Amino acid sequence: MLDILVRAGCFVAIIILGFVLRKAGLFKAEDFTVLSKITIKITLPAAIVTSFAGKQIDPSMLIIALLGMGGGILYMLLGFLTNLRASREKRAFEVLNLPGYNIGNFTLPFVQSFLGPTGVIVTSLFDTGNAIVCLGGAFGVASMIKDGQGFSIKRLGKALLTSVPFLTYIIMVTTNLLNIPIPAPIVSCAGIMGNANAFIAMLMIGVGFNLSADRAQLGSIFKILTLRYGIAAVLALIFYYLLPFSLEARQTLVILAFSPIGSAVPAFTSELKGDVGLSSAANSISIVISIVIIISLLSVMLH
Repeated sequence: MLDILVRAGCFVAIIILGFVLRKAGLFKAEDFTVLSKITIKITLPAAIVTSFAGKQIDPSMLIIALLGMGGGILYMLLGFLTNLRASREKRAFEVLNLPGYNIGNFTLPFVQSFLGPTGVIVTSLFDTGNAIVCLGGAFGVASMIKDGQGFSIKRLGKALLTSVPFLTYIIMVTTNLLNIPIPAPIVSCAGIMGNANAFIAMLMIGVGFNLSADRAQLGSIFKILTLRYGIAAVLALIFYYLLPFSLEARQTLVILAFSPIGSAVPAFTSELKGDVGLSSAANSISIVISIVIIISLLSVMLH
């Protein structure tokens, strides 16, 4: 447990480091865009490759991927329905920032340490479905909302097919199910780049963090996080008591439900020309909340 607490504390420390370095002038606000591109197009795809390397997926468990996607779609719908009277910009912002789970950078280390091989496979499958929403799907829908256009499968498909992390997920799941091995040199190179993902993603959030403390911003953060963790509690109860999986799989799904907002969300907010400061602030606070909840749940479930 001490190792997990140290790792979680390091995440928070790196966010604070990014914020302090920006205030000291080492980073400028526009450097967030550079860091976000490195995260989305290089380090996150590399981390996805290494997370699948050497693991075998049981096709019968693919339904878990639907749970990851379904949770994201539910949050998107809530973001849209609770902002029907808001401006298109605000509606698009919440549709993009409410869904998405930070699994690879945050939740996976907890699962690896406490829930074993079954937990890792369940996490990878859940994250595959989550990727459809948080690595392209939510951005595509939010773009349509902001532009005032109706829903378009073609535009949504374009957003997904131009998302490097999403395409990486599809390739890795397909090759896994077809038992096509990934060449060792590729896995090795991906490991080097992927190891930098957690650091760069957290640093990026810190560089973009900007909490003005005005009522509107604080109200938006409170609304997003209240909705997110309220629904997470309901989903966790459903996952634990109603799903026909093993105890380890159900425990893993409970932990996954309380994952913080995806680390790539502020980067996509930047691409949407949205409020990066607000997105980074909500993201940072969600990490702290998830640390407390997940550690508490692990203590209870594994006691």
